[in-house]
Amino acid sequence: MSPLKTSFPKDKMKIVLLENISQSAVESFKKAGYTQIEQHTGALSGEELDAVLKDAKVVCVRSKTQLTEEVITKAKKLVAIGCFCIGTNQVDLEAANKVGVCVFNAPFSNTRSVAELVIASAIMLIRRIPDKNKAAHAGEWDKDSTNAHEIRGKRLGVVGYGHIGSQVSILAEAMGLRVFYYDVENKLPLGNAEGISDLKSLIDHCDIITLHVPGTKQTENLFDKQVLDWFQKGQLLVNMSRGDVVDISALKEALEEKRIGGAAVDVFPEEPKNKAEKFTSPLQNISNVILTPHIGGSTEEAQWNIGLDVSSKLIKYVESGASLGSHSIPELSLPKMEDTHRILHIHKNVSGVLSEINSKISKLDVNILGQYLSTNLEVGYVVLDISKNDSLDTLKELKRIDHTIKVRILY
Repeated sequence: MSPLKTSFPKDKMKIVLLENISQSAVESFKKAGYTQIEQHTGALSGEELDAVLKDAKVVCVRSKTQLTEEVITKAKKLVAIGCFCIGTNQVDLEAANKVGVCVFNAPFSNTRSVAELVIASAIMLIRRIPDKNKAAHAGEWDKDSTNAHEIRGKRLGVVGYGHIGSQVSILAEAMGLRVFYYDVENKLPLGNAEGISDLKSLIDHCDIITLHVPGTKQTENLFDKQVLDWFQKGQLLVNMSRGDVVDISALKEALEEKRIGGAAVDVFPEEPKNKAEKFTSPLQNISNVILTPHIGGSTEEAQWNIGLDVSSKLIKYVESGASLGSHSIPELSLPKMEDTHRILHIHKNVSGVLSEINSKISKLDVNILGQYLSTNLEVGYVVLDISKNDSLDTLKELKRIDHTIKVRILY
């Protein structure tokens, strides 16, 4: 199928990709007919970021580039943001919502990669491989089975039974683990996993605890000193969720006191912006601790799939207005319409706007072939399909409506 023709020339639509985003995304954009693609291997900030976004219609980032309210507000031509990762913490979603910029991410594409690393890390910790590896590199032959165990038959506690947590659950059962989980929402268990109603009971009950919660104000320092003091049996802790979920200083204390027998940590409160910046952590050089540089989803397969997933959402939004998966403007699934003009109207969600839209269209004697509406607390999103025989003065009139944020004609 040939690429859809849009009223804004595709060869003039600037798409910026930061942080070495997978070539699969670049190929998707090119296949769809976009040629003005600007790639950067690292994260950008300050004036440098403002400069590349000045004329950008779409910006694609991973986890390092911070798209703050100031950055988003300055990028006047920005239509959409793609977060090529699980989260959207790096984007001020409220600011994006206010200016009508659609934000997408990839909530599923790297779940398998993270889940595999969780299981692998748990096996390494329970066998005390970090210490034995260090000894072997130092020329020591530490062939001792003391405190080294099989993972089979152990009890795994999953905190956060979402996309990744449930995948970990499936892999863990295949390895012979008994799986228990705690989540603030009711979740359907997979396989033989069992829900536990409170966090303390989960910790008391399990040998290994793995964290898979989002980064929110509610989860910040979720595992603080009080919670980490509940670990009393040399249990293992794996954190591959968000860096601020665990109090690192309290974790160091628990490890040194041997209440926690080992830890694998892939995310940190403060992380280097690039390879040149030195990484430091209180957890360095502690026995039976695995530290990895935020690589849970960093496999070639995951990055390729993320590239395809997010670029597909961005292309659909830019070309058809479909916003399924959006974290800012309301979600709409839209049918294709032949021989029409499609107009997108994003506005503040206040009473009277939809009525005024319909009133202006009625006065212009415009033939509406399709109308779609979705709202959230702050913003309303209306998509109009009008006859190609009708005047495009409709666009000018819609821009004059009070509380309008952004109006765009697609084709």
